[in-house]
Amino acid sequence: MTPAARVQAAIELLDAVISAAQAGGAPADRIVSDYFRQRRYAGSKDRRAVREMVYAAIRACGPVPASGRAAMLRLAEVDPAIAPLFDGSTHGPAPISTDEPVAKGGVAPDWLAKALSQSGVDSEEAFSLLDRAPLDVRVNALKADRDTLELPEIGERLVAPQALRYPAGTPVEQWDAFKDGRIEVQDLGSQLACLAVPAAPGETVIDLCAGAGGKTLALAAAMDNRGTLLACDSDRTRLSRLVPRAERAGAGMIETRLLDPGKELAALDGFAGKADTVLVDAPCSGTGTWRRSPEGRWRLTPERLARFADIQSRLLEIASQLVQPGGRLVFITCSLLDTEGSDRIEAFLAANEQWSAEALDLPAGTPRGKGLRLSQFHDGTDGFFIARLARAC
Repeated sequence: MTPAARVQAAIELLDAVISAAQAGGAPADRIVSDYFRQRRYAGSKDRRAVREMVYAAIRACGPVPASGRAAMLRLAEVDPAIAPLFDGSTHGPAPISTDEPVAKGGVAPDWLAKALSQSGVDSEEAFSLLDRAPLDVRVNALKADRDTLELPEIGERLVAPQALRYPAGTPVEQWDAFKDGRIEVQDLGSQLACLAVPAAPGETVIDLCAGAGGKTLALAAAMDNRGTLLACDSDRTRLSRLVPRAERAGAGMIETRLLDPGKELAALDGFAGKADTVLVDAPCSGTGTWRRSPEGRWRLTPERLARFADIQSRLLEIASQLVQPGGRLVFITCSLLDTEGSDRIEAFLAANEQWSAEALDLPAGTPRGKGLRLSQFHDGTDGFFIARLARAC
């Protein structure tokens, strides 16, 4: 592919990403992968260059662009090497007209940028959400220890007890240590969130929104593979991915349970009032994960944000009925918006007098309301809100 053809390919991909973001379709990484799967003629250097342009253009735009071309023209304002490639050559984009629309810059659509500001996220911190994320791994304490594990590359030791950091793109999934379950890919913020969960050997712990089980596996290690650890989710496909991961990690004590939305308590009737701890890693806007999915800014609307908040409040109520007297509930969202963090906890505590917030003693984070916030800007992590609540005896 010529340099101009790469730009045209990026424009086509950006059109697809914009359309999918507005319609709730596939994420950008899948769109890029599918695009090149159908174009085997593109070499590895072409694929890498186009992918980098696509993500650079996404990060350069704030509000949703009118088109992929408008997004690429915005990138041309940031990177002067792009504009000359609009040369009208074969397979390249048409020359730039003086009056054609150019996408706006910024951190997000105006309403969302305002919501971040109202949640205490200033402009510099907000823009840091668009930085490229490193690759963090967690050494699986069921099989190894960070102090003695030998890996093909030396990673940076982080503040979580078993955390190591590598540059983005490090092929850790090809390492023997990954294949045999001694390490798992997990962001530092997620590892710190797991430290907030008081999961001890022999206890009963429920991961109510387990997904593919990244946090469940960390809890199994904290529990030394002893006790009851129930991983629940309403997404059959995501939950099914946990089973082979648990086998690889040696976490044999994990049970999985598929939940029917709206009927969660019926499926968990045997655990009502019996759990020592329930973890609610609630579905959310994902504002804390824009480093990995920057097009997520274009997927969110005020209406979708309100629906996430309603789901989070409902999950808190469900979880509270599973916790035994004296037990705890840990609430996590990968969001920096107060409506998905401190506001939800304040509302829950106001309606449930038998519950109180506990102070969190983590090696990173900033207090926010009755909980703690982690962020790329202050902590070098994905963005998280974490709160731990205790039920009176």
